[in-house]
Amino acid sequence: MRSVKRKPTASVTRRLAALVALATLACGETGALAQTSDLVSKSALRVCADPANLPMSDSSGAGFENKIAELLAAELKLPLQYTWFPMATGFIRKTLQANKCDVVIGYAQGDEMVLNTNHYYTSGYVLIVSRDGPLAGVAAIGDPLLKDKRVGVVAGSPPATHMALHGLMSKAKGYDLMVDRRYQDPAGDMLSDLEAGMIDAAILWGPIGGPLVKRDHPKLKLTPLLTEPLPPRLYYRITMGVRQGEKVWERKLNSLIRRNQAKINAVLSEAGVPLLNDMGTGLLEAPK
Repeated sequence: MRSVKRKPTASVTRRLAALVALATLACGETGALAQTSDLVSKSALRVCADPANLPMSDSSGAGFENKIAELLAAELKLPLQYTWFPMATGFIRKTLQANKCDVVIGYAQGDEMVLNTNHYYTSGYVLIVSRDGPLAGVAAIGDPLLKDKRVGVVAGSPPATHMALHGLMSKAKGYDLMVDRRYQDPAGDMLSDLEAGMIDAAILWGPIGGPLVKRDHPKLKLTPLLTEPLPPRLYYRITMGVRQGEKVWERKLNSLIRRNQAKINAVLSEAGVPLLNDMGTGLLEAPK
């Protein structure tokens, strides 16, 4: 009996076409990833950083992000090489995307300009007041004790929205957000104004305010803002940032972070960075 060859049905044809398309796309993606990953230097750990952004980074190597970069370089057994550029408009475009460096040590999770590694710490905004003053017990922006007080805040930052919701902006003193820290120091100016009595309280990003208070302002008290009920949130998970598509490099950094998390935490705690749990609801215990 002679067999009869049947033509494939339309549904089968469509499925075959889809499989071919997916296979082609996968090959194309694999090639693109390999090509992008080849941009990562194999002879040095190339870090993109701000040259005047203490307590985070500094051209002298004094920042806590410098210490973390040194830790990674030692683990990779590579020399550490920096590309310096102010952390302002154009930073990623003129450093990471220009292939002048391969990683930004500190970058907020979820930003589309970079491919984020797994986060290696969580921190949040803090309220800073005089240690012995009448506001020493305040732990929330909505506390009635802040009513009619002059609070310093970085203009356009998330806490400014909370201050507006609580009617604190009419007397607030704003400080610039996007500046070249080689010439301006908004955080330092804010804390100096607080000690001089020009403002009654200050609100800063914890990884900036915490180390500055620990290092230079022993008469000030820092309290993480953990209980604000309304958006925007005041805590962020911090990652390392690499170029989009560099999955191999991202996974390598994730492995380094995982294996060295305790050492990274120790660097951050020593610097004075307030470390929060992943949900931003409480402080982590300091490493022993």
